[in-house]
Amino acid sequence: MRRIRAAAVSAVTLSFVFTAAACGGGTSGTEGSNEKPKTLTYWASNQGANIRVDKKVLQPELDKFEDRTGIKVKLEVVPWADLLNRILTATTSGQGPDVLNIGNTWSASLQAGGALLPWDAKNFEAIGGKDRFVESALGSTGAQDQDPAAVPLYSMAYALYYNKKLFAEAGVDKPPATWDELVETGKKLSKDGKWALGAEGSNLSNNIHQVFVLAKQHGADFFTQDGKPDFTSDGAVAAVKQYVELMAKDKIIAPGSAEYAQNQSLSDFAKDKTAMVLWQTAAATFKEHGMSQDEWGVAPAPVRSGKPGPGEATNSMVAGINMAVFKNTKNIDGAKKFVKFMTSDKEQIILNKAYGSIPPVKTAQQDPAFSDPSLSVLRDTLATSAAALPQVPEESQFETVVGTAVKELFADAAAGRAVTTESVRAKLEKAQRQMPAK
Repeated sequence: MRRIRAAAVSAVTLSFVFTAAACGGGTSGTEGSNEKPKTLTYWASNQGANIRVDKKVLQPELDKFEDRTGIKVKLEVVPWADLLNRILTATTSGQGPDVLNIGNTWSASLQAGGALLPWDAKNFEAIGGKDRFVESALGSTGAQDQDPAAVPLYSMAYALYYNKKLFAEAGVDKPPATWDELVETGKKLSKDGKWALGAEGSNLSNNIHQVFVLAKQHGADFFTQDGKPDFTSDGAVAAVKQYVELMAKDKIIAPGSAEYAQNQSLSDFAKDKTAMVLWQTAAATFKEHGMSQDEWGVAPAPVRSGKPGPGEATNSMVAGINMAVFKNTKNIDGAKKFVKFMTSDKEQIILNKAYGSIPPVKTAQQDPAFSDPSLSVLRDTLATSAAALPQVPEESQFETVVGTAVKELFADAAAGRAVTTESVRAKLEKAQRQMPAK
């Protein structure tokens, strides 16, 4: 998902919320009245460099919707650090929005709470049909055996962004394609107070995204086929160790990055402090930081060997933002009209162009605005070498406990403490014990 969020809720809280009776959202309208309210509340996730940018992008589009339908949309842009807790509170209190953004990795977890409108065939028909959407985006909308809990809005994928100036100064003529190459190149780039690779060791969700991909490359997963946590397999342990060793052993990540929680690595990249960053759909953010497009390049994220592709050459999670509706909103029809508007071809082009993301709507994706070479890397990744995070009810707890384990290992690395197979396995064993029993 975009603007990688800090996982902000404990497994205990999540377990409580998901077993509670969900009351739904929708604060608009008059109690006891049969008249449909003329106002919808919308919680939008922070996609731009800051909330001001999001309001500048979204408000003109919401005004268009009001002009066409007579329905006013009250916008609140919610920071990622607050969004999940706000949603969880709304599911139990009923005091929430009518329509909201969710990170696509949360879809199955929030679906299990029962508060979100299921997107069955009838509801998809109301917004133009399910077949309008790219299959990979639909794969991150909820559990496979249930109607989706949300509709894809923005699609993203991870790539390796590199600073052309720092590469030239170090005599590096091309971006690395494998992890061995990245380490070799990184040692040439980590000098004179600069570092090769940006990271955010305290950003729990970013930690999860990176180690999930590495686990796929090691032929492992963090859950069994029947959905049980499997955090201590040899492949999962190797994945976490490999990621943290980029700081602890290879020394191509700055020790101070262990304390980074959200988006500081992009700022360092734009200020020529780091030469590479693994990020999802970063072009718009670089622009906000004053970096012109000719100053950076983009390449597929590294794999263990060969080229990115299905299976063990996975090099990204399927990232993105979904749009959901609280099923107890007082204006289901108006909410569905709003989702239809936001996922229309025209709006998909406007919004995804503004955010540097990719439309999950097939026809909108064909617009020339998305033919830029930097976006073609992301499109190819989504089409051929990205995998969805596990669509299980416990996914949010997984992000919290395993993301925290990686954070603690980065803290060890920054402090000069050894990061070993045994220490990694111990952290992951502790994380697995914190998961709800199945």
